[in-house]
Order: sequence, then structure tokens, then C-alpha cells
Amino acid sequence: MKSIGGFYYVRCGEKEYECKARGSFRKKGSSPIVGDRVRILIPDDGFCAIEEILPRKNKLKRPALVNIDALVIVCSTVDPLPNFAVIDKMTAAAVNNNMEPVIVVSKNDIKNGDEVARIYRSAGLQVFQCSPEDNAETTRLLGFLQGKVTAFIGNSGVGKSTLINALFPTLSLQTGQISEKLGRGRHTTRVVELFELNGCYVADTPGFSTVDLQRYEIIDKDELQYCFPEFEKYLGQCQFTSCAHVCEKGCRILQALSDGEIEKTRHDSYVAMYNEVKDIKHWQLK
Repeated sequence: MKSIGGFYYVRCGEKEYECKARGSFRKKGSSPIVGDRVRILIPDDGFCAIEEILPRKNKLKRPALVNIDALVIVCSTVDPLPNFAVIDKMTAAAVNNNMEPVIVVSKNDIKNGDEVARIYRSAGLQVFQCSPEDNAETTRLLGFLQGKVTAFIGNSGVGKSTLINALFPTLSLQTGQISEKLGRGRHTTRVVELFELNGCYVADTPGFSTVDLQRYEIIDKDELQYCFPEFEKYLGQCQFTSCAHVCEKGCRILQALSDGEIEKTRHDSYVAMYNEVKDIKHWQLK
């Protein structure tokens, strides 16, 4: 459920156990991560021990999370403004790791978020527009979360913890204010933690700023096109089989962009991500 200072907190039935991890994990270059399913040993005295990490279905490097069904990406209409490069990098990371990317547009009570919602609905993603005055959308989001392991992620100050508190009032996560001087939120969530709530598991994650993007996992340039769902129906229709969908003649993706079938912000993000990785070799991604 969480790890702090070398201790791992494991939920088993109705109880939570404070555990140490076997030294063999460190020797193998592996350690338990939030979301792991594990086997533990409960002794008569002393610390419980994590004996085995069961196979993972997926993994994010940052924030460190595993076995996630859906990545809930929260962006706000104002303070901070939507950063499409950040949002699109997170949606691509989710798709690349077999997680469903979901967009939540927050602070609709301050500024209408219809345009942001339209961009991601046109990309084939599920979108929720939440605000304190719209209980219907919050209820709809709560229904989506049922039975899933989900993680909430987004820039600092977008209102992740506030949203989770609205979904689960008994949780009372600490929330922060926007720094007027810096124009960004304070990092109120310090560690990744998984909560078991009303039939679902939900992870709140530390907020981050755009400077943290360099720490994100790198997606192979040949796989990146598959991480943008709206590209799918056009793939294989380009004039050249080696098309990178950046500036090539006869590119079906660029034609769809010109025809307004693909959003410019989404393609801009794809091109930026492609240029970041185009010179990286396959073996360097391991």
C-alpha cells in the first residue's frame, strides 16, 4: 500500500502489516513497489517479511506504481493552465504500459473546460469534467473507479487530493494552495500511497512540475505511434512504410491532422516526444 523508510505496508484481508523486504530482492536489483501483490511471512515476534513479489502486469517508473488498471490524469482549467505536453506524455505512458488513460478536467467552476475535454474525447479517451458544483460527474467518476486499481496523477496544484477527497470524504487528504509567486501548487502528497476505498484501490501520487518530465520513462520511437489511440485507424496507410508521421510526404497521419481529424496539440506532443527519442538505440531503453 505504501513504503516509507525501508518499511513496506501490506494489506492482507482486513489488516495492514508493517514489513521488511528480504535482502535477496536488493541483490536482484528489485524491490517491492506500491501496487505489488506479495506473499508475506508473519512471525511470532519481530518484523513481518515480504517473501515473494508476484508477477506484475505493468509498471510505471515515475511515479513508481505497478498493477494499475487505469491512470487518472488530472488537469485544471486554470492555476495551473493545462499543459498538453505533460498530459500527452502521461497518456502515452499509460497506453505503453497497458493502463487505460482517463482525463479529469478540474476547476470547471472557475473556467469552462469544454475545449480541453473535447480534445481528449476526440482522441478516444474517457473524460470527466469535475467541479464542486457538479456532483453528477463526480458520481460518474466514482462509478468508473469501482473494482479497479487506479492512480491519480498530474501537475502540482491541479487538485488531485481535493478531487479524491470529494470522491471519498472519509479520507481527508491534505490539500494545498496555489503559490501566487510561482504560479504552481505546493506538493502536498509526499509519497505514493494506495488506499482501499469503497470497493476500489486508489493511489494518490506526489505532484510534479514540467521540469520533472526528463525523469519519465522513454518510449521507443517505433512504439510511440501506437501510444496515441487516435492514430490507430490511419496506421499502415502512409506512402512509405518507414513513415515517422512527423513531416513526411504522403503521411496519412499528417493528412488527418490537416483535415482536422487529429488535434494539433496531440500531434505537436507526438512530434516533441519522437524528437526526444529518435536517436536513442533500442538497447539504451532497457
